[in-house]
Amino acid sequence: MNDHTFDDTDPTDLFRVDGQVAIVTGASSGIGAHIARVLTAAGARVALAARREAPLKELADQLPGSLAVPCDVTLAEDRERLVRTVTERLGPADILVNNAGLSETVPAERQSVETFQNILAVNLTAVFALSTAVGTGMLERGRGSIVNIASIYGLVASGTLPQAAYTASKGGVVNLTRELAAEWGARGVRVNALCPGWFWSEMTEPMLSSEKGRSWVERRTPMRRPGRLDELNGALLFLASDAGSYVTGTALPVDGGYVAL
Repeated sequence: MNDHTFDDTDPTDLFRVDGQVAIVTGASSGIGAHIARVLTAAGARVALAARREAPLKELADQLPGSLAVPCDVTLAEDRERLVRTVTERLGPADILVNNAGLSETVPAERQSVETFQNILAVNLTAVFALSTAVGTGMLERGRGSIVNIASIYGLVASGTLPQAAYTASKGGVVNLTRELAAEWGARGVRVNALCPGWFWSEMTEPMLSSEKGRSWVERRTPMRRPGRLDELNGALLFLASDAGSYVTGTALPVDGGYVAL
């Protein structure tokens, strides 16, 4: 196909991922569980990975063709078991969504080095380790899509809501995404970052459930509200599917305009 060729396939089909195998980390609740539901609805067989086994298995019971794999993404043996189990039970992964994450809201001068390192271990180091573990197979097959769930706070400072470890880790995820995309693009593997703004989740519930916290978010967001989880669907499927076949190395904010200010 040259750049003058028109493909008259139904363009909405590009967002389908029928028959593909996807791994989603941090899938036991919140954004991770939602991502797993969306990918399943779009046709994927989804491997659900998280540390909490009970909610993971409960979700797997609701999603046809899915597989629950309890996993601590910071442990090499757990990552190896995850990749091995998925390959044996579902097949090699076509899509990887690195979603597992931690945060702590505390002034930088009061955040311990140990906590800082623990947050980076989950939010950044594990993203690199699992991306390379899964990406190796993708590179061998010449095809794959990795979507790293970063944050608006990988693009701008949090500042008045201090969380140095979280912002450092998410900034690292954004540039790691660019680096992997640059290294792997010619070999058929796309790597992109999705950067959500304020959405309701287990992590944001304490902030958004209070009138003061919700007002703070609304004042700083041009659309004057937090996002609904379904408002992540289009961006997620765009990056994961062939709809984004010529997109790699991008960090896509879905944030109601937050980073525009």
